[in-house]
Amino acid sequence: MKTKINEAIKEVLQHFGDKYFIEDLVNKSKVIQDLDGYDAPLLEAFITNETIKNNFTIDIAGNVVMQTNKLIELFEADEYWQDSYTKYSKKIGLTAGGKFINESTDVVLDFPYKDTILKASMSKEDTDKDDLRPDEPFLNEVIAMEEIDVLLDKKILVNVKKYDENGVYDVENFDENDNLIMKGNNLLALHTLKKKYAGKVKLIYIDPPYNTGNDSFKYNDRFNRSSWLTFIKNRLEIAREILSDDGLIFVQCDFNESHYLKVLMDDIFGESLFVNDIVWKRKFGNANETRRLGTAYDNIILYAKTNEFEINSVREKNSEHVKEYIRKRFTRKDLEGPHKDRLWMPYPLANPGKPTNNLIYEYKGYKAPPKGWRMIKDKLETLDKENRIYFPEDKSQRLQEKKFLDEYEGQPIDSLWSDIYVINSQAKEALDFDGQKPEHLLKRIIELGSREGDLIMDFHMGSATTQAVAHKMDRRYIGIEQMDYINTVSVPRLQKVIEGEQGGISKDVDWQGGGSFVYVELMEKNRGFLTSVQNAETTIELQEVFTFMLEEAEIDFKVDLEAVKDTLGELSLNDQKKTLIKIIDKNQLYFNYSEIDDENVRDFIEDNDYAFNKSFYSEGNE
Repeated sequence: MKTKINEAIKEVLQHFGDKYFIEDLVNKSKVIQDLDGYDAPLLEAFITNETIKNNFTIDIAGNVVMQTNKLIELFEADEYWQDSYTKYSKKIGLTAGGKFINESTDVVLDFPYKDTILKASMSKEDTDKDDLRPDEPFLNEVIAMEEIDVLLDKKILVNVKKYDENGVYDVENFDENDNLIMKGNNLLALHTLKKKYAGKVKLIYIDPPYNTGNDSFKYNDRFNRSSWLTFIKNRLEIAREILSDDGLIFVQCDFNESHYLKVLMDDIFGESLFVNDIVWKRKFGNANETRRLGTAYDNIILYAKTNEFEINSVREKNSEHVKEYIRKRFTRKDLEGPHKDRLWMPYPLANPGKPTNNLIYEYKGYKAPPKGWRMIKDKLETLDKENRIYFPEDKSQRLQEKKFLDEYEGQPIDSLWSDIYVINSQAKEALDFDGQKPEHLLKRIIELGSREGDLIMDFHMGSATTQAVAHKMDRRYIGIEQMDYINTVSVPRLQKVIEGEQGGISKDVDWQGGGSFVYVELMEKNRGFLTSVQNAETTIELQEVFTFMLEEAEIDFKVDLEAVKDTLGELSLNDQKKTLIKIIDKNQLYFNYSEIDDENVRDFIEDNDYAFNKSFYSEGNE
């Protein structure tokens, strides 16, 4: 694999002639032997190479020290020198915290590709047709360190718009109190936001692909779970940096991956910071399963960043909270007097042994219980006039006070949520969007983990349920979504929230409309070429795209470009598309902010977008 570090190492070794080569192949055992023996000429040559020095040395009291152990580990992995995306080779390489598992007493989750970065296009920027999806590389964190730095560098932001009650308009300055909606790959977007928002987000909720085989996560079958765990790990690690010290993260999934996810989050956040595994019964009843029990629930796994977190008190009223309370629905509360240690009862007891004018032993044929009723005669009669006394048919039974549902404070919720159900098709149609998460689910999560004014983040935004609820509950928010429906579903939904729509939780929180958000996009680079290739309808049109690619696109450095030029015309239209998609560098899909003043980039950026970038990335804002 021709990464910058790989090439730098070869360049150094070539200075020694044939000493470290057998024909054209690196004699790895000889290199390892000399590194292990601290061969002075070899170490000096490595240290004088800027790329190797930056990645494999440390400074100790002003002295440059070569980390030979890292270099030796690199050479011991066969795959590094082929098309390596991971270090799992002849030395199983299962490590945790820099140690091999057999050297540790910890319980850890390990898997192939754990030591890599997976950008993971979730928008199918690679197209819906599997045969036109380019393979995305798993970039090893050591050998591809330089490439990863470029991949994860902050991006140029374009198409900046502000939405509020007055409409949509251009904006040049960023206010840190603005709500932010960002279109682009969520891993790259998170790293774009990292410096500005590190330690500032109070609550993160995500509902990522569940890896069911029917969702948007479609990676290689052989290591599908490993790919999913790598995908989640890359994003949770940066999410932890963005959380505030008293912050909480809620990750929703189902039984396909929940058990693996729990162990992975133990590793990232710390086992002691696991708070709850919330079970959300998302639909009433179960499907008729023939070989196993029905599953009508999701898991919401909750972790804290530190022990400074707090969980707010939230009470559950009843399973029909979406309906208005009506006075005909009530629960019953005993009128029997309390035990003597329950001093909170406000009324004197009517004990038969202590008669007074205001105490009664019988009411409408119902006798007082041995401990008496818990109220005086006047209070009992008042309740009766208000139809607040329950009279059983059997007069030997005791009277009970009616407690109406709109007066019921509810009981503290636990980790089993069976009172909130998935939005039905009628409600979806009324709200003009599709999505399985009801607003009441997000309301409960936001109530549990935040207060008004706190910052909420969802980087798997989807139809913007999290953002809609946060907006109505007077929280600030950040949403990230890569799929194109962000502009046909998500943003229009938030516009309706600003206009004062009355769906979801609006009546519960007395939502009247208002507020604003800023919309931005990561500036596309090679992604635009991918789209052009996929949309080409003729070979002539495709040839024009290829010609433009040769001038402007980032081509994968492993490609023999001359061979592609010579043979492309011999292929069918579909095969030509496959070829061009494969040669595009998938790690250069967006422009880095460092390129904003390049002449050939600046011309494509509107003046207001340019000003917004300067404001957004200014040291004062950061």
